[in-house]
Amino acid sequence: MTLWANSGARDLHLELREAITPGTRGARDLLLTALRDAVRSGRLAAGTMLPPSRTLAADLGLARNTVAEAYAELVAEGWLASRQGAGTWVVEADRNKAPPRPRRTPAQPRHNLMPGSPDVSQFPRREWLASTRRAITTAPTDALRMGDPRGRPELRDALAEYLARARGVRADAESIFICAGARHAIELLARICTGPIAVEAYGLFIFRDALAAMDVPTVPIGLDEHGARVDELDDTDAAAVLLTPAHHNPHGMPLHPSRRTAVVDWAQRTGGYVVDDDYDGEFRYDRQPIGALQALSPERVVYLGSASKSMSQVMRLGWMVLPDNLIDAVIDAAGGQQFYVNALTQQTMADFIASGSYDKHIRRMRLRYRRRRDTLVEALTGFDVGIRGLAAGVNLLLTLPDGAEPEVMRRAGEAGIALSGLSILRHPLAGPEVPDPDGIVIGFAAPAEHAFAAAVDALCGVLRAAGL
Repeated sequence: MTLWANSGARDLHLELREAITPGTRGARDLLLTALRDAVRSGRLAAGTMLPPSRTLAADLGLARNTVAEAYAELVAEGWLASRQGAGTWVVEADRNKAPPRPRRTPAQPRHNLMPGSPDVSQFPRREWLASTRRAITTAPTDALRMGDPRGRPELRDALAEYLARARGVRADAESIFICAGARHAIELLARICTGPIAVEAYGLFIFRDALAAMDVPTVPIGLDEHGARVDELDDTDAAAVLLTPAHHNPHGMPLHPSRRTAVVDWAQRTGGYVVDDDYDGEFRYDRQPIGALQALSPERVVYLGSASKSMSQVMRLGWMVLPDNLIDAVIDAAGGQQFYVNALTQQTMADFIASGSYDKHIRRMRLRYRRRRDTLVEALTGFDVGIRGLAAGVNLLLTLPDGAEPEVMRRAGEAGIALSGLSILRHPLAGPEVPDPDGIVIGFAAPAEHAFAAAVDALCGVLRAAGL
């Protein structure tokens, strides 16, 4: 029998072996057993305050003395502690309790150089809090109800202005769909896709894994110094292609202008779609920003962005700019409701953008990341490595001599450095015509400012120990 004691300020869940009433023989013993079991199982952890005996007795329909005697016996046995005016609390679990089942807990690296991660120690807490206060104060009542499945109109309005101004996207609020990050966006698009999805021969494996889990096949297309070999699309039956045209992930080059035009021509000619993954579009250092591919053909290109690189991955906040003829299909794929991103976060982000705080944060982080990039490049001078991806983004690709990647990754793991090997980003079906260099991908944005120098020193130590 399950019973909830809920008088006063504290609820208490008890699993009783039989119904407990004032007339039950051994009611005190039943209560003792239920309390011991709750502590033994860990449901009542050390430090948990119990309800006062008077309120627990009222909830259970027992005499107060019955509960008081049970508490007193458990105190005597060492399960509980009690002090006048301070109440009664759990102090010890069963000494004969079986050890907990071992669980795998990911180890925290000493040096975080994982690609794709921003420096979350610089999250703009004060400005975000101010936006949260304004958003909650001014939010209409309907913001607390399930509303437009595309997301809050305030955020879609703010994004339409920002994306047009900062990324050259041709969009209005009606075509923007708020999602829980880039992977969620890919999953929604996959549900409405009528065929395989072409992807770059090197790219984020999490997207490939997500598509594979949905039984959506992916077809790799080649790569060279000009970016993805989009001419190969004509040799596939792909219904869509996923690209990183502004800054290839992980090799770093932009898609050549002639290929930007060619992939749009492919989409218009075949009825396919291009997914423009603008994963780090805000961070450009040594060249003029490259505008979104979406601007060339809004009716055939889906623009994809998120706050993961600019703010924090745990916000789970992303956006798609959809062609008009995909809006209803994506809404249906999402279940017809905005289940994924809470409305208050959307309201806050809308204010954060509209107030100018997002632009200020991006400019500040762009300067910080550029300094870090320069520091890292200087530290790598003299090592037998190639460096790619300098002009933009929050990652660097270090190409290594043939066969060196496994050794460097092993030594990095031993040194407590989290980073990514290049090989994991290669599509398993990529052919021999696609270059297959050894390399590592370094996220220079990830460490906190005070930890960056030590992370760079540790990385250099690994390269030195590997004979590079």
